[in-house]
Amino acid sequence: MRRLTRTVAAAALATALALVAGCSGDSDKSADTKNAAGGTLEKVTYLTSFGNFGRDSYAWVAKEKGFFKDAGFDVEIKPGQGTGDVIKLVTGGQADFGPIDLTGGLLQMGNGQAKDFVAVAAIQQRTMAAIVSVEGKNIATPKDLEGKKLADTPFSVVRNLFPTYARLAGVDASKVTWVNGEAAGLIGMLGAGSVDGIGQFVVGQPTVQAVAKKTPVVLPYSNVMQDLYGNALITSTKIAKEKPEMVKRFVAALLKGLEYALEHPQEAADLLKKNVDATNPTAAAAELQLMAAYVRSSNSGTAIGTLDSGRVAKSIALLQGAGALKQNLTPDQIIDFNLAPKA
Repeated sequence: MRRLTRTVAAAALATALALVAGCSGDSDKSADTKNAAGGTLEKVTYLTSFGNFGRDSYAWVAKEKGFFKDAGFDVEIKPGQGTGDVIKLVTGGQADFGPIDLTGGLLQMGNGQAKDFVAVAAIQQRTMAAIVSVEGKNIATPKDLEGKKLADTPFSVVRNLFPTYARLAGVDASKVTWVNGEAAGLIGMLGAGSVDGIGQFVVGQPTVQAVAKKTPVVLPYSNVMQDLYGNALITSTKIAKEKPEMVKRFVAALLKGLEYALEHPQEAADLLKKNVDATNPTAAAAELQLMAAYVRSSNSGTAIGTLDSGRVAKSIALLQGAGALKQNLTPDQIIDFNLAPKA
């Protein structure tokens, strides 16, 4: 497994959410709830995938550049805590949309842990899930994880997918110890030496370098599971059924923010900094630059956001073959192809 070279030395990113205060006058409040056509904006709560890192800055771009407003939405952005947490809040009605790792969603649905949600757009065409360590921990291959201590949130896809990854990578998962951590504190735990590795996305390399002050060592899950999607935007089955046109408008606005963020990573990082004060713009921009290669894929063409039934079926078959799913699934159970962008 390759070692990653030194990228960025910068301050840590945190998950504190600091929304820019609006004007207090009644006329200004009224203006804030009107879209360009003069209609009342629909309030929407959106969760990020995992804290407020650069990889999730595209939502702030869509908000700050007016893409959400032009589509008729007044969007409140809140930090998510991983796949399981986002699913729970969306299906429970506390949020309307949020990105989850699609494989994590398959695991949750296929094992009876979650239902009543559907994916409506892909964010990344390839999984970015990984185990991240640092030099000095004697971890260079998956087999080296045996006897080591890893940290992640309980609901993270990296943690929940680990048994499947371990089986395919020839690792005895029973010899790996997992401990709980919060999204904002995982990299600090790794830097402090209290754990040997953490669940993380491959785009977290710049932030790990910045916080841990050591060269990251990354074990990408995609090395052994090549057909898996990365994050996908979900909503509840209730919203998808009752408000399909609203879902399509939101998806289009969010993906416009994603495309803009990838084309202007430094501006996107600065907009994240404007809203989340603890952001280090250099590290955030570097995350976006790394993420660009995962958003478009030769498997699904160049269009952003598309979801392919055949690829989802392959992911399901892979998980079933590894014994990771207790129930049979079909792509239509987790994807609403009528709402997802077409290739």
